[in-house]
Amino acid sequence: MIIDGQADFRSLLMHHVTTHWPDAIIAAYDPTEAGYLPDEFSGAGNDIILLGSEHGDRDAITVLKQFTRKPTFPAVVYFGPKTDERAALKSGASAFFPRLEVRHDALTVQLSDILVSRRRVASTGSLFVGDERIGIHPLIRGYNFLEKLGATSHSSIYLAERESTGVKVVLKVLQQLPDVADNIGAFDRFLQEYEMIAEINHPNIVHIYDLGVSDEHAHIAMEYIDAGDLKRRISAGINEPDAVRYLKQMASALDEIHRIGILHRDLKPGNIMLRSDDSIALIDFGLAKRMRLRMELTDEGEIFGTPYYMSPEQGHGNGVDHRSDIYSLGVIFYEMLTGEKPYRADTAMGIIYKHAQAPIPLLRPRFAKYQALLNMMLAKRPDDRLQSAGEIVEWL
Repeated sequence: MIIDGQADFRSLLMHHVTTHWPDAIIAAYDPTEAGYLPDEFSGAGNDIILLGSEHGDRDAITVLKQFTRKPTFPAVVYFGPKTDERAALKSGASAFFPRLEVRHDALTVQLSDILVSRRRVASTGSLFVGDERIGIHPLIRGYNFLEKLGATSHSSIYLAERESTGVKVVLKVLQQLPDVADNIGAFDRFLQEYEMIAEINHPNIVHIYDLGVSDEHAHIAMEYIDAGDLKRRISAGINEPDAVRYLKQMASALDEIHRIGILHRDLKPGNIMLRSDDSIALIDFGLAKRMRLRMELTDEGEIFGTPYYMSPEQGHGNGVDHRSDIYSLGVIFYEMLTGEKPYRADTAMGIIYKHAQAPIPLLRPRFAKYQALLNMMLAKRPDDRLQSAGEIVEWL
């Protein structure tokens, strides 16, 4: 339902909605002509109320409060001057948009997210395909969204299904936020890197099926790999032949992406997937990890992943090249063989220090034949390491 006293603005909002949900049933209401809605108005039968700020001589925020104080009232999206934003959100609006700067993509995504979060099925039946599914993304056509798998500051990851074939895929949706300094260039890098990766046909690199772009988003549809990641496999224990086989496959994949000028930059067991045939597939090619070290710690100081696998030069914020990925792969090889990480400390900086200064750990005697290889992968100076991932495969 659209409520506003300006006919042109009601028509504008109606156009935004029907462009992506052509079967939507929309009620338009002019409070300046038809009179103010009574306190008894419950919003029943509507999924979302789009509330504009034009109400004649009545304050629009007061109208918003009249609606939102009812616990069963539908979600209300408020459109008004920028000075109303704080008051609108404080008064219970599910979202706020500047009345004179309504952006189509941002609006349709926001409406979709509100409906999903409320677990409500749109009355038209065109937004959702069932309670157990997330539904159809307003900007990405041809896929049914089944489940949200995760999110970062730059992107969201979903399990989806191709409408044409029923094949399950993983959809990574990157949001462009040009006004945020950390995101400058991320959008372009996303497109450039995945365009190159999509052209690779390598058995140990995730298959890219589709790459799409809109004004504010880019997305990739990639192979759905359902046998878990290497982190879980390491926890369960890996025998020596499998560890060596996995290393060969990872090194071969790295050699291929390095050949076309891509660095992974975030190589760790959580970014290495296992297919049902027990083959390796590299994923997540370090989209936003270029210029500076980013670490996240909980209040208790728990370290999330990356510092354990960082090369000395990456950990100290120096320039990195393909040999940094070789170092990270050496850390993973050690962990596959021993079930332990080569360096541990109470803080992230403590781990980074050990990567640069502590001796390379010795393998148990039964793995001694791999010590020379490990030394060449974990050398502190890049010049002292193996100079290509292909050399790892040759050495093995």
